[in-house]
Amino acid sequence: MILMRPTMYVITGPTASGKSALAIELARRLNTEIISADSRQIYKGIPIVTAMPTPEEQAAAKHHLIDMLPLDAYYSASQFEEDALRLSQDIMARTGSVVVCGGSMMYVDALCNGIDELPTVPDSIRFGLLEEYKERGDEWLREELHHLDPDYYGKVDQKNIKRLLHAVEIIRTAGESYTSLRKGMRKERPFEIRKYMITMPREQLFERINRRVDSMVEAGLIEEARRVYPQRALNSLNTVGLKELFAVFDGEMELPVAIERIKKNTRVYAKKQMTWWQRDEKIIPLDSNVSPDELLRYQG
Repeated sequence: MILMRPTMYVITGPTASGKSALAIELARRLNTEIISADSRQIYKGIPIVTAMPTPEEQAAAKHHLIDMLPLDAYYSASQFEEDALRLSQDIMARTGSVVVCGGSMMYVDALCNGIDELPTVPDSIRFGLLEEYKERGDEWLREELHHLDPDYYGKVDQKNIKRLLHAVEIIRTAGESYTSLRKGMRKERPFEIRKYMITMPREQLFERINRRVDSMVEAGLIEEARRVYPQRALNSLNTVGLKELFAVFDGEMELPVAIERIKKNTRVYAKKQMTWWQRDEKIIPLDSNVSPDELLRYQG
């Protein structure tokens, strides 16, 4: 008798490509559940801007790691790896498979390949660094990282403030360079992983993005942004769709300009996602119209 290994089906791809719909169909076909790999859907109170699965979608297939944390909670790719592994192993023990759906590149990579074990940053260091950063600004932060770890400074995207802050807080916690802690060793998983990326012509994707933004505005995106505006400094709200509307509320941008900027910035993010996934040799590209049965038959 041949025993089948439990299998994790990862559905990823650029924003607005139809990942959620395919993941739900696949989960129903396999009689299993979905783990969200979206770094913003995990937070409560921002369902429109994060394209949170609707109540109807959640009724069609059980979703995990969505709508569960307050906006001021700290959450990382490392915590996601731990939570998603625990959940996936429980789900696979019951159903034999699990579906992971999301476009947060670091989260998918952490779950599939593992990430280095880094020290837990105390609140005193995290909040202390944030206060220093607010007072001194971006250039000071870059210089601080350059001084503490010139090797990592030369590799990191220096415009990614979140990543710069993370590196400096880890260095201050560990007392050694971030580079020395990053081993980059791929971890073995006790289950099979099949990764799929939804693809479509760029013009079609960009049109879908534009329509999605218009739909979000019609669904109440501006009102949602206004509700969380008093908390705008939180990292959970540092996302496309809110940053532009916060600029409107601050009097720095007109609303029509902000909506067009949301569309543009979402398209830029989608291009980054596509570039990231195209470097993954193990990912299987799929047409956006693929059915669950076709996906299950296609081994790449």
